[in-house]
Amino acid sequence: MGGCRRWLGLCLLLALAGHGGALQNVTAQLFGAEAYGTLAAFGDFNSDKQTDLFVLRGGNELIIFLADQKEPYFKPRVKLPMKSLGVTITSVVPGDYDGDSQMDVLLTTQAQSHGKDELSVFIFWGHNQTLDLNHKTMLNKTFHDEPLVMENLSWHAALDTQSKMYAPHSHAFIDLNNDFTADLFLTTSSDSQPIQFETWVNKDGNFSKPGKTKAVPSGVQVVGQSVFADFDGDGQSEHLLPVCEDTKCQKSAIYLTKLGLDQWIPVLQDFRNKDTLWGFVPSKSDKSSMEISFPITLHIGDYNMDGYPDALAILQNTSGSNHQAFLLENVPCNNVSCKSVRRMFKVFWELSDLNQIKDAVVATFFDIYEDGILDIIVLSKGYSNKEFAIHMLKNNFEADAYFVKVIVLSGLCSNDCPRKITPFGVNQPGPYIMYTTVDANGYPKNGSAGQLSQSAHFALQLPYNVLGLGRSANFLDHLFVGIPRPLGEKSIRKQEWTAIIPNSQLIVIPYPHNVPRSWSAKLYLTPSNIVLLTAIALIGVCVFILAIIGILHWQEKKADDREKRQEAHRFHFDAM
Repeated sequence: MGGCRRWLGLCLLLALAGHGGALQNVTAQLFGAEAYGTLAAFGDFNSDKQTDLFVLRGGNELIIFLADQKEPYFKPRVKLPMKSLGVTITSVVPGDYDGDSQMDVLLTTQAQSHGKDELSVFIFWGHNQTLDLNHKTMLNKTFHDEPLVMENLSWHAALDTQSKMYAPHSHAFIDLNNDFTADLFLTTSSDSQPIQFETWVNKDGNFSKPGKTKAVPSGVQVVGQSVFADFDGDGQSEHLLPVCEDTKCQKSAIYLTKLGLDQWIPVLQDFRNKDTLWGFVPSKSDKSSMEISFPITLHIGDYNMDGYPDALAILQNTSGSNHQAFLLENVPCNNVSCKSVRRMFKVFWELSDLNQIKDAVVATFFDIYEDGILDIIVLSKGYSNKEFAIHMLKNNFEADAYFVKVIVLSGLCSNDCPRKITPFGVNQPGPYIMYTTVDANGYPKNGSAGQLSQSAHFALQLPYNVLGLGRSANFLDHLFVGIPRPLGEKSIRKQEWTAIIPNSQLIVIPYPHNVPRSWSAKLYLTPSNIVLLTAIALIGVCVFILAIIGILHWQEKKADDREKRQEAHRFHFDAM
């Protein structure tokens, strides 16, 4: 406290900097009157270093809202009407499918005369940052579920499994054994198990099944979508599974497991808020309906930048009369059941603006202002009978916490790109990122994440990863990036960078793919409010010190003048 007594102004300002804030609804500034539709995907479509939004309207039109510097900050600039084809769009997967470093768009569609398990796939080729209805390719196959996009467009048998693919699946393309090469996670079914999970490890560029399949936790009646996150901050991704233990989801839970771990560990079972019991919202089973059905899904992101990923989920109360979006905060474990992973989820029941959105259907994270702080987007039924309303909520969290934002590009070109366009944010599935550093207490700290590991059923994953660092302002000792390797490639494609500055954005260009030592990385520093407040505090202290020096100098000058007058008076007195 002695330091705070001496530097009271600095301590007060830093205390203000450590005070967290609530959410702020900024929908009008971002969308104006265009805040409606179904958010389907994210991506930098026009290579302007800002993430754009892919929105569906009317079931048969794709609209790309391009990020702008003036209000409204997202404008509907690119439109792709599909009404003339007589189909309904069911999913959107942006990516570079022909290697020209321009973003293409893959759409899955459903004919009105067919059921939901008969889908067609179109790829619309990006050209000069536009999409043309006539410049497309239709795959000559009928799909029974939405695709998992893994690498460049090709048609080949990737593995041989006797199991059937479960629909709606939650397949993933992500490193699960810490070798920085994306493995394949499958949601399947068999005669003995209606739903099970298989992990196919990438060995020498080929996928091989390491052992037995994993069944769902015992007693589970409804299974949601699997998601992956470094839940406990050990540098390895864990498998998170939202479930219901009854058909109406009045008894919900979230379980965790990882590769090599046999049991399921519950990380959230308490869904009661005062006298109200909440639970997940089961998806509709009517396959003939053209209405969008959202499976039970967790959307992952580090909301408070403490280094442990949080989640957003849609919950309904016991009567089913209200659906709301809730933040599930990653906190230290406080019971025996989650002791082995040391962390658990806790529902953040009171979060202003988020609680005010009724009939929510989807909630996900998004860095609205490209400042490294994850904000929230919510879709609700509040606009019209056919369209969802879009709500954009700014995260005003302002703690003294730090982050690093990492984007891994496709690396299909570098300096010699077509039309001299250097791509920035072209969606690339499969890269894996891990960092090592030292926390504020001097202990080693790890964190990891996969980029675009899932693409089906409104996964709404961002084309970048924001990794929270907590309150440690130390440099990242090491940051590792690995990308998938093709069939037949034995060497691991991984590169390491050292001494990465916190609150920065790292753009990794893996070019050429097979020569990691030649990969380049561009570092952009993102000053935070903490830096600004600290600068103001330091300037204030300097001004305060200068004022004290000035006062002391003025008093000393007055004393000198008084002494000179006394000296002159004494001289004249002695002369007499």
